Amino acid sequence: MRKHVLIVSGIIVLIGIAVIAWLAWPDTARLSVDQVAGKQPTISAPREQVIPTVNIAKPVGWAQGAKPQVAPGLAIQAFATSLDHPRWLYELPNGDVLVAETNSPPRPAAGITQRVMNFFLGRAGAAVPSANRITLLRDTNGDGKADMKTAFMTGLNSPFGMVFFDGYLYIANTDALVRVPYREGETQITAKPEKVVPLRGGGNHWARNVIAAEDGKTLYVSVGSASNIAENGMDAEKFRATILQVWPNDKNWRVYAGGLRNPVGMALNPISNRLWTVVNERDMLGSDLAPDYLTQVEFGDHFGWPWYYWGGYPDDRVEPANPALQQYVKRPDYALGPHVAALGLTFSQNARLGDRFARGAFVGEHGSWNRKPASGYKVVFVPFGANGFPVAGAKPVDVVGGFLDGKGEAQGRPVGVIVDKAGGLLVADDVGNVVWRVSAAK
Repeated sequence: MRKHVLIVSGIIVLIGIAVIAWLAWPDTARLSVDQVAGKQPTISAPREQVIPTVNIAKPVGWAQGAKPQVAPGLAIQAFATSLDHPRWLYELPNGDVLVAETNSPPRPAAGITQRVMNFFLGRAGAAVPSANRITLLRDTNGDGKADMKTAFMTGLNSPFGMVFFDGYLYIANTDALVRVPYREGETQITAKPEKVVPLRGGGNHWARNVIAAEDGKTLYVSVGSASNIAENGMDAEKFRATILQVWPNDKNWRVYAGGLRNPVGMALNPISNRLWTVVNERDMLGSDLAPDYLTQVEFGDHFGWPWYYWGGYPDDRVEPANPALQQYVKRPDYALGPHVAALGLTFSQNARLGDRFARGAFVGEHGSWNRKPASGYKVVFVPFGANGFPVAGAKPVDVVGGFLDGKGEAQGRPVGVIVDKAGGLLVADDVGNVVWRVSAAK
């Protein structure tokens, strides 16, 4: 009898191990990144996961003399080094470059799920304390390297986006849009920031961005979701997964567009003067879904999150369902591929990188943590046509790569991208702690 009990118990244990292994087994991509990119990406059937595929590139930094690879006809060098988790960049009117040295606010460690997430964030190099600092970089002799580096503002709360507007420098902290007076050429701000509007802070997506709107009177502020698919309820997502429009003088705001899981990079298209953004889409539908995207955004748009992705494909995991919304969900203009973590966005109108990159958008792809094989970890270029939209049939063009070494470890991870006053492309690298500068090869 005891022998039979042991046999049955052993079978049950083996079945349990098999079930856990099946649920946790990494999902390998069946499509290339390019197949899930462009104006008409391949949208395959979802492969829902109880436990996500985890494929995190271990952060190792750059060896002495090592640097990223660039497309033919381009060159790259370090613009500034020895930074502390540089994430976002902004150029002031006089050409000074501000870099937000920042990270998420402290994350709660309560519960197994949050502890596991914190562990994975640490593995990805994202668990270091936030410096909460904006640093000013100045290239005084025009050699493409910052020869002045000074603390511009300190004591902020996970700052990210920055914009100079109507005599003030606006900073998007994780929990509020704040501002300080700024005069051209200043190298340090000591004034206490004034709160303009509060924001929902922290969460899975803590970074807030801000840019000036095309009307010359208002600002756009992006606020990402607190979760993957609103698994903590929609009350936790109130005024999140949105782009807000802010009237800074009145300190009023409204929701400009919604259903955007994590819109980070924003920019005005120089052809149309309309708002564009890049968005991180959802996880745990397999390595081929859902594509991150680049899209124009208009007032009243809704892009489906959490109920729908890519213009109306339902996510059956979300409860309660919202069938009435489906017909109103806007399809994005351009897919960038699955899990690439598109964060940085800048248009190329002032870049001097050759005719190939004369009209279009540069996108900083921070890189996947839950796709096998890895995706992103590069800066790409999306060519645009004269109509102000991506060229039909065009796929993203690699501009800066080599962030992963031969072992699949992360030497760096690109985030913010801007074009500087001399026409070079600046790239914030938050693992390498470098700001790189891309220029035309001599």
